[in-house]
Amino acid sequence: MIGPMSPMRWVWLVLAVWGAVHPMYWFVTYMVQEGTGLSGLIDAWYVNASTTGLTWDLIIAAITLTIWILSEVWVRKNWIGLVAIPATYCIGVSCGLPLYLFLRSRPVT
Repeated sequence: MIGPMSPMRWVWLVLAVWGAVHPMYWFVTYMVQEGTGLSGLIDAWYVNASTTGLTWDLIIAAITLTIWILSEVWVRKNWIGLVAIPATYCIGVSCGLPLYLFLRSRPVT
């Protein structure tokens, strides 16, 4: 049975869900409107210097988060934290980071 969660665990969980749903809404909206699918979405990430900079910002953040997750999982043996890595690359840092914080903050038994 799962016990009560701390207020911060709820915050991390809500942010992970929001970080999954909200950006995905905009990605899907763009792909439907443009009719170009995922390749068109990725091309749009590099249309100008501003979007290219933001894309690289998120790539660097995702790599940093991955290294942090791997190093902590190695030490803490909290293997469920590895779930945040595919969430980061398949959904985004806005989901992967709060998901990892949610998984990391669970009570250790």
